Amino acid sequence: MNRRAPLPATAPPTPEWLADLGERLWRLLPLKVIGISGFMWLFFFCYFYTLRHPAYAVFEMPRTSLDALVPFQPEALLVYGSLWFYVGIAPGLLLRVRELVVYGLWAAVLCGCGLLIFYFWPTAVPAPDVDVSAYPGFALLQGVDAGGNACPSLHVATAVFTAIWIDRLIRTLRAPCAWRWANAVWVLSIAWSTVAVRQHVVLDALAGSVLGIAVAVLSIWLSPWVGRR
Repeated sequence: MNRRAPLPATAPPTPEWLADLGERLWRLLPLKVIGISGFMWLFFFCYFYTLRHPAYAVFEMPRTSLDALVPFQPEALLVYGSLWFYVGIAPGLLLRVRELVVYGLWAAVLCGCGLLIFYFWPTAVPAPDVDVSAYPGFALLQGVDAGGNACPSLHVATAVFTAIWIDRLIRTLRAPCAWRWANAVWVLSIAWSTVAVRQHVVLDALAGSVLGIAVAVLSIWLSPWVGRR
């Protein structure tokens, strides 16, 4: 009695959304890396200029009762620093040079609005209620990201702007809903971390959220084709 040889096992097909995700991540990768790095370099140049040459006296932002609800948590520094990876996700999922340019221009509008506010209404956070220099990494943080240019928090503004764009791209990909939840948790964690590491007060974070939402909604409304197939 002849027995049929077993058929070779075949891998299940890659979900369409996952294949689309992979294509988006690899498309124009060198240009994306160079462009995002260059944008960050230019931003920090302008950021430190406004920090050192404000037009008027610096106003110290007040702490509120909400700040007392967020204890100092040094481990939040990792979440705080994750922004610099997070902001690259949305442009990393775009497919065309024109889309990257438009997205970059809107990101520049967001940062430009914040820097103009910092120049004409310079603000700073109050002195920390703990000795942060006793914790690893905080001395470097204070040297790179001083306590000025506080309100609105551009850390929060850029995170919220990025989160709204990532959510839109996740829906365009038709990826599982869990990805949208993960995105929401990440951006909320970044906003929380700005207060938890004492780089901002709650009012800074709230103002940054408003700025990020406003520019993100405007950018999607005026550039609805960005990110689509």
